[in-house]
Amino acid sequence: MDQNFFQKTPKQTLEHLQVTSDGLTSAQAAQRLAQYGHNQLAEGKKKSVLAVFAEQFKDLLVAILIAAALISMFSGNMESTLVIFAVLIMNAILGTVQYFKAEKSLESLKAMSAPSAKVLRDGQRLEIPSDQVVPGDIIELEAGDLVVADGRLLNCWSLKVNESSLTGESEAVEKTNEAIEGEKVALGDQKNMVFSGSLVTYGRSVMVVTATGMDTQLGRIATLMNQTQQRKTPLQKNLDDFSSKLAMVIMIICAGVFLLSVFRSHMTILDSLMFAVALAVAAIPEALSSIVTIVLAMGTQKMARQNAIIKELKAVESLGSVQVICSDKTGTLTQNRMTVQNIWADGVLTRGTDLELANDAQRTLLKIALLDSDATMDHETGASVGDPTEVALVQLGGRFGVEERAYRTQHPRLAELAFDSDRKLMSTLHNTDDGPTLYTKGAIDVLLDRSTRLLTANGPVPMTPELRAQIQQVNRQQSENGLRVLAFALRPMKEARLLTLEDETDYTFVGLISMIDPPRPESIQAVADAKKAGIRTVMITGDHKVTATAIAKQIGIFGEGDMSLDGVELDSMSDEELDQKLPHIAVYARVSPEHKIRIVTAWQRRGCIAAMTGDGVNDAPALKKADVGVAMGITGTEVSKDAAAMILADDNFATIVKAVLNGRSVYANIRNAIQFLLSGNMGAILAVIYASIAGLSVPFQPVHLLFINLLTDSLPAIALGMEPARPGLMDQPPRDPNASMMDKPMLTRVFGQGLMIGIASMVAFYIGLNQSGPALASTMAFATLTLARLFHGFNCRGKDSIIKLGLGSNVYSLMAFGVGILLLALVLFVPAMESLFLVSPLNGFDLLCVLGLAFAPTLLIQLTRIFQGR
Repeated sequence: MDQNFFQKTPKQTLEHLQVTSDGLTSAQAAQRLAQYGHNQLAEGKKKSVLAVFAEQFKDLLVAILIAAALISMFSGNMESTLVIFAVLIMNAILGTVQYFKAEKSLESLKAMSAPSAKVLRDGQRLEIPSDQVVPGDIIELEAGDLVVADGRLLNCWSLKVNESSLTGESEAVEKTNEAIEGEKVALGDQKNMVFSGSLVTYGRSVMVVTATGMDTQLGRIATLMNQTQQRKTPLQKNLDDFSSKLAMVIMIICAGVFLLSVFRSHMTILDSLMFAVALAVAAIPEALSSIVTIVLAMGTQKMARQNAIIKELKAVESLGSVQVICSDKTGTLTQNRMTVQNIWADGVLTRGTDLELANDAQRTLLKIALLDSDATMDHETGASVGDPTEVALVQLGGRFGVEERAYRTQHPRLAELAFDSDRKLMSTLHNTDDGPTLYTKGAIDVLLDRSTRLLTANGPVPMTPELRAQIQQVNRQQSENGLRVLAFALRPMKEARLLTLEDETDYTFVGLISMIDPPRPESIQAVADAKKAGIRTVMITGDHKVTATAIAKQIGIFGEGDMSLDGVELDSMSDEELDQKLPHIAVYARVSPEHKIRIVTAWQRRGCIAAMTGDGVNDAPALKKADVGVAMGITGTEVSKDAAAMILADDNFATIVKAVLNGRSVYANIRNAIQFLLSGNMGAILAVIYASIAGLSVPFQPVHLLFINLLTDSLPAIALGMEPARPGLMDQPPRDPNASMMDKPMLTRVFGQGLMIGIASMVAFYIGLNQSGPALASTMAFATLTLARLFHGFNCRGKDSIIKLGLGSNVYSLMAFGVGILLLALVLFVPAMESLFLVSPLNGFDLLCVLGLAFAPTLLIQLTRIFQGR
């Protein structure tokens, strides 16, 4: 639908699109959706199943296993060759399935955080997913919205749009609804059009959609978006680096063992190769990558169930290291449910429930509150739409039977100046019985300075210093009690016309309305939990400093020795002064979104990992700057959600603390799973190296080790990833994000525990060797190693003894143990498996030896922990 809509008037545009100002009908919308398709950009070419499957074989460790399979084949051991290839193919299938499951999960997350649009259909205002928008839809736009399709403006009020994604110009463009002459007009000069992907930064408007999907201006450059590649997370890089180093070490050791076997033990080259193959298979943790991916995926799913939607995988890792949370107050720490407490008018402070409509000043105060706001409420159901502060004003009218819709119909809005955080005012012009009148609400410190008169029951009187001081005293008293105070004023106008910022002066001050947004009950506990975990919580708000401090004290953020800072004081500070006072600043009040970048940067200068919450358009840079940007899922703008790494589906601060706990738990579980896999592999490596040096036969066949690594090891490792978060996790300080996962204590545990498992396996090998020979020896060593590693899964659940952890606290570990035992029994006792897995029959004595030796390492580890008081 390529038309020069900028040339047409709003009326001509509606006629061309065959739509009225009431919007499309449901039938028209459905027909156009079928005609034009969903409002989506075409995605880049996705990988085929075959391509993803082939990628599973590109790993160096897999190449070593393929070489091992080929050596087995040339040695005449076809069973091992078939099993190795079968296992590799099975692993590739699992990897492929996991890849497409991850793709599906990503699509689900996209759907959860996809932008929506406020449209008029059948004359009703609806909020629909952006992909359901069709040409001809009437859409309402306001500050903070993401434009979801190209459109022609029908009406606009002080509208400014950032079109940098299309034009490269960072300055917001002022818009109009007037037709533009000329055949060819540059995109940036089409002032009566808005384009998909641009951001509304100021004002509001009504538009009609002219193009969707690939027909939009953004659709024409969509191919650029499909060239973006996903970056690996630090954990993935860490594991990739570890895998490549491990592969090199394995090849060097295998070469050494091969030479040792040939020249010292005088084995044949083929037997020596089999030793090297066994060692390679023993050392490679084949399931490591898949298990880490599964554990991370389960962690993000658990967080999503707890209302924390993780958009970037690296956020899971960063959450475990967070040292400071810079949180918005309204809606995050508080309930975002403002309720009018008190009103002040005509020199009298009274409760909101006691408002007297017979009093001219109080009646005018309510009138301004209802007209100078955009919130609406269904007075039958109680459902409301709009800013919480304005909803509270509408609810105040509802208490006295005054419906805002009727008031607004009686006194229609003629013009407006939308609220912004710099002016701290909102103004609307209305037809009243006294002629055109400008109504304004906003911050008392701004509005009082611009007022020259005060409205009383007997009419306006001059604003004297005494009256001004009285109003300021009332404001102070209300603020000190944690109440938010809004001021209201009016100004008669000579004529109805478009408003300018210069009109916001020479007011008649009408009164004050104080409200409270009570703290969320769970926020108090969450702040306490964060403090115990070594995490500092800082409140950031646009409210008055006294109000913010009162709430911060209630929640537990502001304590002895802490200080509050407002935006003016912050501006007057140098970076050096801010760095010096930073640890003691608990509350930032009256700050603009731009200040957030400076605050998070200051914390990062101290080497701290900072999380920052935000919901507005201007919060996006700070969310990007923070180590973990957290957007609000309910009240957040689409821009803030796009910039964040995590979205709070419930806008609740307590959810951030839960996410931190889960982040720590996921990281700890991954470490435990890695320790389990490597210590078990270490046992096999030491056993093979010992056998080589001692001139013994190969203790394990490659097929044995593959069976252990890919089947009996995988399930316990995944079960470790599902270990519930330990209470002590939030008693520890945040971890150092630069610390290596494989630190010295962990390497010591891997070697020590692996040594015990290796010794147990070789003792079983010697028992079998003395009884019958190499075949039984190999079978007993294999059974002991498998069972010892299954028992070892319980050791790796945590640093405490299993008695303290609770044997049944992770039912998945018990299930994994049971399945592992069943698989081992199938291999040992089903005759058809004997030739495939190269095992010999075991008698009762052999089984008792295997059971006792396999349990011995776990018994030693558990007794040590019990004696150490763990």
